Amino acid sequence: MPMSPPRKPRRRPATAATRKNPVHKPQVAAAPVPARPEDATAGASKVVDWLLARLPPAWRGKARDYLVLTRMDRPIGALLLLWPTWWALWIAAGDFPPFGPWVIFTLGVFFMRSAGCAINDFADRKLDPHVARTAGRPLASGRITPREALAVFGVLLLASFVLVLFTNRLTIYLSFAGAALAAIYPFTKRYTNLPQVVLGAAFGWSIPMAFAAVSNAVPPVAWLLFLANIVWSTMYDTQYAMVDREDDLKMGAKSTAILFGDADLPILWILMGTFVLAMVMVGTRASLGWPYWLSILATCGLFGWQQWLIRGRERMACLTAFRHNNWVGLVLWVGIVLALALK
Repeated sequence: MPMSPPRKPRRRPATAATRKNPVHKPQVAAAPVPARPEDATAGASKVVDWLLARLPPAWRGKARDYLVLTRMDRPIGALLLLWPTWWALWIAAGDFPPFGPWVIFTLGVFFMRSAGCAINDFADRKLDPHVARTAGRPLASGRITPREALAVFGVLLLASFVLVLFTNRLTIYLSFAGAALAAIYPFTKRYTNLPQVVLGAAFGWSIPMAFAAVSNAVPPVAWLLFLANIVWSTMYDTQYAMVDREDDLKMGAKSTAILFGDADLPILWILMGTFVLAMVMVGTRASLGWPYWLSILATCGLFGWQQWLIRGRERMACLTAFRHNNWVGLVLWVGIVLALALK
């Protein structure tokens, strides 16, 4: 018998799904977006996103982690360090400071603050995962290793020291104490209830350095301004510590917020009053005119508003009051600039 030709295999009718995806590939889950730290600032985060969009996609994840590690999404800390530095530069110069020291110290503020944040996260790497505000930080969540954080700290510290080399010998000598304070502060919260005081010394050390760079001397008014800044830093960092008080108590960390307890609001009033008094003494010694005294009055009003905000001790209200100190620093700087310009 003649053999019949082989039958062609019947094709299954194409469905809508196969027409759109003729080759079936396994679905790959998108990489999770890193959690944004609770205290990140929306405006600064948008700037960070804009910068990252200019990088190749493969670099963006790690670059974001390094920027968040150094708090580029939270510029408030750098501003709170910048204002006292500018107070000192203007008072030391008696007017607009020389361009060189102004650039060096302005860049140094951001370098040293970022370095301090890196070593702070290294010191708190076992504590931060258990604190709501800090659990999303790169080191706490495992996106950056402790060794990488130490490397970032070392590079930024070296960059800051290179800047100081363009000043004079006295400023270079003072810079070693500043570096020591920046490295020591993060570890003090394990041993003392006053880490905020150490932070104030670390943040304020740019004041004697600024006087040394401009005038090659550190006069009494510089140390008075330095002490005033310690009081101010202790005050605003206590507000910041009030945000984490419950978590810190559970983890055994120490802070002035825990030390002050229920007396925190009255003690904050005392610290605010002491700071204002110290700044009055600074204005008297520096012979500053009426714009400065208006800024002192405005500072009193700003402090009153902060105390009203945190009257109920709510976490986010305390964080808002802490950030509000940026306006205190700005108002006082404007008062100093105008007073010196009108001399």
